[in-house]
Parts: sequence; structure tokens; C-alpha cells
Amino acid sequence: MDEDDSNFAEDVLSLPAERGYLDSEVARALLGTFEYRDGNRSGAALPLFEGIDMATMSHKIISISRGREHCTRHLQSDAGPSMSMLAVSVHLEAMFLKAILQQDLGRFAEAAQSCKLNLDTIESALPEGVLQNFEADCKLPEILMKAVDLLPKLWKLSGDPQQVITSYRRALLYQWDIELETIAKIQKPPTLIGSQLRRSFDCFMPTNNIEEAVLLLLLLLRKYALKRVGWDTSVIDHLSFALTVSGGLSTLAHRVEELPPGIMDGKEICCTLALCRYGEGEYMVALKLLRNLFHDGENHGSILELLLASKLCCENFDCIEEGICLCYYARKGLSETHGKCSQLASVANCLLGVLLSAKSRMVTSDSERILKESVALAALETAVRTMRDKDPYVVFHLCLENAEQRKLDAAHCYAKQLMKLEAGCTIEGHVLLTRILPAQKSFTDADNVINRVWIQSRQHGSRHIQTHGLD
Repeated sequence: MDEDDSNFAEDVLSLPAERGYLDSEVARALLGTFEYRDGNRSGAALPLFEGIDMATMSHKIISISRGREHCTRHLQSDAGPSMSMLAVSVHLEAMFLKAILQQDLGRFAEAAQSCKLNLDTIESALPEGVLQNFEADCKLPEILMKAVDLLPKLWKLSGDPQQVITSYRRALLYQWDIELETIAKIQKPPTLIGSQLRRSFDCFMPTNNIEEAVLLLLLLLRKYALKRVGWDTSVIDHLSFALTVSGGLSTLAHRVEELPPGIMDGKEICCTLALCRYGEGEYMVALKLLRNLFHDGENHGSILELLLASKLCCENFDCIEEGICLCYYARKGLSETHGKCSQLASVANCLLGVLLSAKSRMVTSDSERILKESVALAALETAVRTMRDKDPYVVFHLCLENAEQRKLDAAHCYAKQLMKLEAGCTIEGHVLLTRILPAQKSFTDADNVINRVWIQSRQHGSRHIQTHGLD
């Protein structure tokens, strides 16, 4: 036992027994704490902690705290109430250490209940929030901060996500007066995005779980910008996800642009902004942002950015040639990975096939057109062959290219693959099949597919039919 513990024990033992502050429960809590610090944890400390009547002691703590509030104005003349807080700290620390020991033994639900009882006691004892004028030797603020941080982790380990959310929100709403770093850790967890609960605010009330997550992350981002807490790169990841699924790409772009220098590197900023602009339909703006990354033959070092730029070029016929060059740069970079990025290689081949197919329809020479069609088809077939998981986008374009080149049997086969992959849930696969079947003289089958298309169009709207047509 170190000097601080000895002094603390002497202070507790000096409490007058006749006033009820040092009873068997406090003595048991104090002894268990010392056993814990001496390393006798599950063998000696835990039985002592489990022998404490937590409910009785919690009521006593609440009574002591309320008595302390009544005597606050007389604090200088009466030492009794101030000393009683030492007994409170002993008991609350015992409850916290009990939760730690239960966690070590894998009893996560029991540990969470012990930790929750700790916070319930403090919240009931101090309904107006944690007071600022604790004694210097009172351990309550330290115990409180640790318990607030630990409780959601225990609920998560016990498999109760609803309680995880409740614990996080409780920590943010109650006036715990805990450190900013701890608050930052509470505001960050992506678990809040999966919540189904709602809460009220005086000035703003999020209408769903995503808005709540965005609100917390934006508050946290502001603290980082003001340098009140240390930077955590995962905050941008969580904010990007939350704003993306909620359709807030323009907001995300503005937030990224407002970040102080040094938070994100230039490459990451350009890529994030390009993705935001692409999601908003501003293809050329996104492409111009990505072009800033490609200088002096450094293209091969930015494979993901090259593939994104190639995809953007697919949306604009004026950029087809540029997209083909970018695809070749990406394939060159992927060749240096020796097959370790097969999925990216599949994407690169697919985009190359789409771009070459578009280019083949722009040339005037038959021989050049046939050559580009052949290379495009080979690239798309390679993409299908090398991808780990079947991608409907790749299968669709391979089917379309076979149909364009009048290889109808292969096109029909890939069309059926596409419909199986999409479980018949999209209009595109049906429309493509209705183009292939009449060319094979299967008019009855084509008519049946068209009927299914119209049924789905009534369910999901006619936008897809109007876009693709049924020629």
C-alpha cells in the first residue's frame, strides 16, 4: 500500500463510527480495495465486494450527499459533511472495482449492472450535476470518469446494443463534468448510427438516428478544429459514412474543405471531394479534382483515384480517350501487386472494356472498330473471370457488349446470369433480355419478359422504362 493509500485509509478510519460513516459495509469496501491493489483480486477482493449490500449503501450515499448539500454554506465551520465524502468515494470505488473484476472473469452483464448502479447512485445523489468543489483528496471525479467510459463497453461486450446507445446518450446529456478527451471518445462511436432511439434537445431535435450521429460527429469535429481535443482520423471516416447514407455529400464536401491544414493530406482531400461531387452528379468537377493528383508520370501510384477518374470518363464521351489512358495506368500499377488486388484488377478491366466499347462506336474505320470491339470484349471477359464476387455492373456490360457484337447466345447466357444476380429486382436486366430475345426470334419469351417489366414498372415507377426504352 503506497503513501497515498495510507493517508486515504487514515482519513476514512478517522470518521466517527457513531455518525454511521464507518460501518461494516464501508470497512468491507475499504478492505476489498486494498486487496485489489495488492493483487488479490478474484480470490479476496471480489468476495469482499460481493458481500456488500449495494442497495443499502447506495441509499446511504444519497442521504449523505443530500446532507452535504444542506451543509455546504457551513463547510468552513463543520468538517463532518466534507469528511463523509471520503466514505462515499470508498464505496463508489469498490463498486467500480467490482465491475472491473467481473469483466475480467467474463461476467459482462453483471459488470455492466455494477457499473450502472455506480452511475445511478451518483446521478441520484447529485441530480443537478457533479459539483465543482470536491475536496482535493476525494476520488469521486476520477471514479466517475472511468465509470462513464467503461459502462457502454461492458454493455457492448454483453451483447446489448440498445443499452450501449442508452449509456452513450446518458453520458452526453448528464452534467458529469468529465474531461473533454473522455467526451470525445463517447461522441465518436459508430454504434450511435445504428440506434433506433430518439431524444429531445432544447434547440434542436434530430429526427432519426443518422441525424443524431451527424450532430455528435460535427460537434466533435469542431472541438478538433479548435484544438480542444486530440485528432482522431476515424472521425472523418464515421462522418463520411453517416453523411453519405443520409444524402449529405455536399455537407461533407464543405466540412472537408473547412478542415485546418495538416488534418488530412492533399491526396485524401482531393479524393474525398471528388467522390462527393461525383455523388452530386457534378462529373466534370470531380474529374478536374482528380486530375490534380496525376502529375509527371505519378499516375501508377494512385490506383483507386485512377479507377475513379476512369469511371468519370465513362460518363462523358469527350473524355473517352483520357479514360482509356487512365485505365492502362491503373492496370500497370496493379501488375506490380502480383495478383494481390484481383478485385481492383477486375474493376480496371471492366472500365477499360466499357471505354473501348464506347470508343469503337466513334471510329470510322471498320478494321479499327473491330479491333477495339475485340479488345473491349476480352477486357470484359477478363473482368468477369478475375472478380472474387460476381458484380452485376460487370456482367451487365459484358452482356451488352456481346449483344452489340451480335453474339446472341453468349449475351442471352449473361443476361440470365444478371437476372439471377439481381434476383429479378431491377428493370435493367429485363430490358436487356427483351432486346436479345427478339433478335433470337424468341418473340413469345420476349413478350413474357415485357409483361414482367411493366408489372415492375408499376411497382417501382416508369423512370427505368423511359430511360432505357424497349427498341
